[in-house]
Amino acid sequence: MRRLTAPKPGADADGGGEPRLGVRRLVGTGGFRRLLGSRFAAQWGDGVFQTGLGGAVLFNPERQADPVAIALGLTVLLLPYSLLGPFAGALLDRWDRRRVLVFANLLRGVFIVATAVMVGTGVPTVPLYVGALLATAVSRFVNAGLSAAMPHLVPQRHLVEANAIATTIGAAVAIFGSGCAIALREVLGEGNVGSAWTTAVGVLGSVVAAIVAAGFRPGRLGPDAVDEPAQPIVAVAHGLADGARAAWRAPSVAAGFWALAAHRVAFAISTLVALLLFRNTFTDQGVLRAGLPGLGQALALGAVGVVLAAVFTPLLVARFGRPATVRLGLTLAGAAQLVFGVPMTLLTVLAAAFVLSLAGQTIKLCLDAEVQTSIGDQTRGRVFSLYDTMFNLSYVVATLAAAALVPDDGQSVTLMLVAAGVYAIGLVGFQLRLATAHGAQGPAGGSTGSTDSTDSKTGGSTPGSSGSAPGSTPGSA
Repeated sequence: MRRLTAPKPGADADGGGEPRLGVRRLVGTGGFRRLLGSRFAAQWGDGVFQTGLGGAVLFNPERQADPVAIALGLTVLLLPYSLLGPFAGALLDRWDRRRVLVFANLLRGVFIVATAVMVGTGVPTVPLYVGALLATAVSRFVNAGLSAAMPHLVPQRHLVEANAIATTIGAAVAIFGSGCAIALREVLGEGNVGSAWTTAVGVLGSVVAAIVAAGFRPGRLGPDAVDEPAQPIVAVAHGLADGARAAWRAPSVAAGFWALAAHRVAFAISTLVALLLFRNTFTDQGVLRAGLPGLGQALALGAVGVVLAAVFTPLLVARFGRPATVRLGLTLAGAAQLVFGVPMTLLTVLAAAFVLSLAGQTIKLCLDAEVQTSIGDQTRGRVFSLYDTMFNLSYVVATLAAAALVPDDGQSVTLMLVAAGVYAIGLVGFQLRLATAHGAQGPAGGSTGSTDSTDSKTGGSTPGSSGSAPGSTPGSA
């Protein structure tokens, strides 16, 4: 094993203290505040870029799109990273993550500008998708690096709270970026040239994110140790298998993967249906809008759901534990598909966007903290890359399958029932996988799979959970 010089995870604020620090004290931690600055800048740029590009492809009078074309557009934004992510994860566990974040953000900026130029010159859809594909691939790589670096800046007992702040405000910032793109499009125009300028504005987020990340000292974000073959090509090739083995050895992590994969499949179906409804079926109803502005309203309600998830998830985890919180999220989402998804009116679709975002973010926050506390630092980047890869692939497959069944107007009660069924399958699979951990002992002697343990409720650290061998699991998911 080759050692790198880096501070221990959570060195900024380790030791005793309250179960929760609160937003002010966490954000007051210099390293965490800088990480948030880089993350938020990048996510704002992502919101501008993806919405600008989406408007150029889906709501551009100079281009036309049917369900299959929309599904392909969503696919190319996610599939490349899904295929390359596990191998990139090996690099996150090998190279200085600070350096990776700086150069990756700058590279993403180059791809954003190139894509904007193609939009403005009327390049056909397929080459345009290639540019979007590359920019999004780098974005996912950056996000995995930020997640893997978090335990180096925040004590493990506060990771649930820190993740709630980072992912929730980050999602809201991304949605704010989407809103900026919608407003810019109204000013700059809906054709190719206006869409190009709107899309290009996203480069500002990448540049700012790179500048902020450069402020970390070398080695500050890890990895502490490199547990990989000496040859880079061999290490990269092993990325997928390494991440899968590390996740499987932690039953609570594997159970969480199953739960979030179910959410991604169901959410993909709902997203495609909603896009078609807003594009081809809905009409303006007073303050409720159709078209791209209507999607903006759906995104705004989704952001409210994400914010509320950040408020309530730490409280639910502290009171009931992560497993019960995940079960609640899956149950709430499945009910929303039936109550709000099936009617498929403008009002109920907006309500579904709120509830599904709330439930999905709750599940994700629990799984983020589980990976960060259960997986050793030397493989954490690969697990987070596998994490993104699995859920992107499930989203892609579900979107393509739904595109073959959904009518052009998006009205399909059958697909809404299928989405509700997927949540039910996710709930059963989560519980079955978690049950395999009951009564087992982790390498450090901690109970795995116990819903009663202190760590499962607080997200606190367990012996051996920081930089330990993969598979040491606190008892939660």
